[in-house]
Amino acid sequence: MNRLLVAFLAAALSLVAQAQAPQPPEIAARNYLLIDVTARQVLAERDADTAQDPAALTKLMTAYVVFSALREKKLNLEQTLPVSKRAWDERKGEPSLMFLDTTMTPKVDELLRGMIIQSGNDASVALAEGVAGTVENFVQLMNRQALAWGLKNTEFKNVTGTAEPGHKSSARDLSVIATRIIRDFPEYYGYYSQRDYTYNKIRQDNRNLLLRRDPTVDGMQTGYGEAAGYGLIASSQRDFPNGKRRLLSVVMGTASKEARASESQKLLNWGYTAFDAVKVFDADKVISTVPVWKGEQREAKLGAGDAVYVTVAKGDAGKLQTQVERTDPLVAPLTKGQRVGTIKVMTTAGAPVAEVPLVVLDAVPQSGLMGRAWDSLRLWIK
Repeated sequence: MNRLLVAFLAAALSLVAQAQAPQPPEIAARNYLLIDVTARQVLAERDADTAQDPAALTKLMTAYVVFSALREKKLNLEQTLPVSKRAWDERKGEPSLMFLDTTMTPKVDELLRGMIIQSGNDASVALAEGVAGTVENFVQLMNRQALAWGLKNTEFKNVTGTAEPGHKSSARDLSVIATRIIRDFPEYYGYYSQRDYTYNKIRQDNRNLLLRRDPTVDGMQTGYGEAAGYGLIASSQRDFPNGKRRLLSVVMGTASKEARASESQKLLNWGYTAFDAVKVFDADKVISTVPVWKGEQREAKLGAGDAVYVTVAKGDAGKLQTQVERTDPLVAPLTKGQRVGTIKVMTTAGAPVAEVPLVVLDAVPQSGLMGRAWDSLRLWIK
């Protein structure tokens, strides 16, 4: 299912919620993107595929690779790491610091808080060296992950977001990284909601101003550079009668810390008020039961696997229809989660809203030799 999710995210983030979607407010940012994470739909965007300097928004991918190393048990949260001279050298003219020095041996948990809450470049370097031995090796892991996700406008040259020729990403690519953190590592996502952190008696506030202004905002990352301007990726989850909805906004190239916060808030509020989320199918709901050839069972149960939400303009919830397209014939063995078609969600007028993979809900093993031979003959006659 993980590979399906990657492909689905990449495709779904390029879809607009509806042919005639509500018009977004005027946003004072060079680039922006608003997505409904729950429905996996784009609600609004401007120049979201333009490659540019991401500044410290880079640290989202740095964190993702560290979280992956934790899951793979290459290190653990209580493990201590040395602070190299290279990490210490980040102090030179750089305000984004955890204020480490080479006499310290911070824990991985402390370094993560220093990188995520304090945006510490020194913490980022220490983590990269702890995971991969060198920063250069770690950057290769970052780019390898970006390539695996199909991020065409992203290339990393460092782990901090320091301006460097060729170091680039786009609003859409950054939204994929942020969304993957939320979906793949819920156990670590809580770092992004912490409002402040004190290390070595130095207290620093999280630079995401929305954490103090909007109780539904629980992350994620700020960035600033002379060329990049001020950027913010903000994630918010609110409760609605049909369940929780999570929206994620990306603004890049705003004029100030205040502007990136206010423009992000404007996008989030508009997304929640201008659209309704509709649950089309429950998780693991059987959408169709179809014949299977050469299988131990004669039929397969098909569905979407996960719950399916779509987002439509407010008032249009009753104007939806679904269409199932599948690859026939279905021949065993079939594995759970195997994609065998597409579920299309459309308006009654035929405008596309979303496409969801149609998958096998329960595995169907291959039948014995005689059963396979008999079905082969039947398929040949058919």
